[in-house]
Amino acid sequence: MSSQESYDRIVPVPKSDRTMNLWHTFTLWIAANVVVTTVFTGMLLVPDLKFWHAMLIVLLGSLVGGIPLILTGNMGTRTGLPTMILTRGAFGHFGSALPSAVNTIVLMGWSWIQAYMGGLSLNNAIKYLTGYSNINLFVIVTEIIVVAITLYGHRMIERTENLVASLMLILSVVVFSYMFIHFHLSALTSMAVSKHPEITSMVAFDIVVATAFSWMTSSCDYNRNVKKQSTSMLGTWLGYTLATVVAMGLGAAVSGFSLLGHRPQTYDPTTLIGSINPTLGFVAGIVIFLSVISTNVMALYSASMSYLAIFPKQKFFAPTLALGVAAVLGALLKTWLTSNFENFILMVGTLFIPVSAIMLTDYYLLKRGYYNSEEIVSGAEKKYWYTGGFNLISYVVYILGAAFAYYFTYVKPLATGATILTFLVTAVLYFAIMRMAGAKVAFEGESVMGSLVD
Repeated sequence: MSSQESYDRIVPVPKSDRTMNLWHTFTLWIAANVVVTTVFTGMLLVPDLKFWHAMLIVLLGSLVGGIPLILTGNMGTRTGLPTMILTRGAFGHFGSALPSAVNTIVLMGWSWIQAYMGGLSLNNAIKYLTGYSNINLFVIVTEIIVVAITLYGHRMIERTENLVASLMLILSVVVFSYMFIHFHLSALTSMAVSKHPEITSMVAFDIVVATAFSWMTSSCDYNRNVKKQSTSMLGTWLGYTLATVVAMGLGAAVSGFSLLGHRPQTYDPTTLIGSINPTLGFVAGIVIFLSVISTNVMALYSASMSYLAIFPKQKFFAPTLALGVAAVLGALLKTWLTSNFENFILMVGTLFIPVSAIMLTDYYLLKRGYYNSEEIVSGAEKKYWYTGGFNLISYVVYILGAAFAYYFTYVKPLATGATILTFLVTAVLYFAIMRMAGAKVAFEGESVMGSLVD
């Protein structure tokens, strides 16, 4: 049996069968986050903020948001397990079904939005070159390619991401160079900010940090295939940060140049460049198209792994195919998806920041950086059983954390944003209540600091 066949399911990946080195990890996380939704997020920052000011916030927010991301991914490297199986450690053997179900649904939402945006960019690119336009067709083509790659499992995804990341970086340099020369970088950097900005520096920082949380519930699905912990953490942090700066920088630049040219604000470089230079417009469209392919492959794969965490006896192929078909149909919702994108991002934060806080607190602080991989899968000795397979404390804290995020995001928005506060409040609550309930801080295994060294 091949490694690919063996480990596209919920069993631990042995270190001897892992394939990802530093370069593979770095390029995978570039491919993950140089994506149309991140480009779209960059558009939201300009002209409310100066371009270089926005870029500084993107860099700082990526570095800060990357810390819990790499710690979560490192849980996968240390245990060899996918993310939603690891939630059993904090939520209980059966209790993990809740975050797994929510993760499946949210990842399908990501897939819908990205497939539509990617199909739209490819349609615009083809239209500028040939005059032919059929958005529905290109959305379907985009998602069919995604499904075909995903069905071959992680090994195919790993090879695809390495190639796509290299192509996207090269093509992005071409697109940036053309925009900065043709539309003049100096005009962008001196562009006046909005008189009544909706996005302040703190809100922008919060949005950038929240972007990292959208990947946390999937990170172990890929980093469990990384050979070393140091490789996992460094490759993820560098790749994620570079990808976010490139993608949000592209969105911010396109937004600024489109407004300076008295055009409708857009995130899509295909629309900005294509009418002037159809060939480069096509290149820009391919950048967006490749970004959708690379990220949607990862979203669909993680949705399948989340599904298998609930129904572990099923095989990988059938649910992946079914979820792929659902992704094609959902992507045809079109404009409803983009008009609700910002609310979707906030919803992701509301639902998943508390999950990430509980996971990290349980693993690194309460369990001292150790889960028994075989036991967490089988549940034979009921070490992670809690009460009937459910940790009621994690459920209560999750609800409180989600309510906190909802209230201070939708009802009474904070000037600072709610992402970091939600994470800290949830983590402190979980740790405190678990300690009061008598949970042991020391657990079987190594100390957390000692075990972070390969």
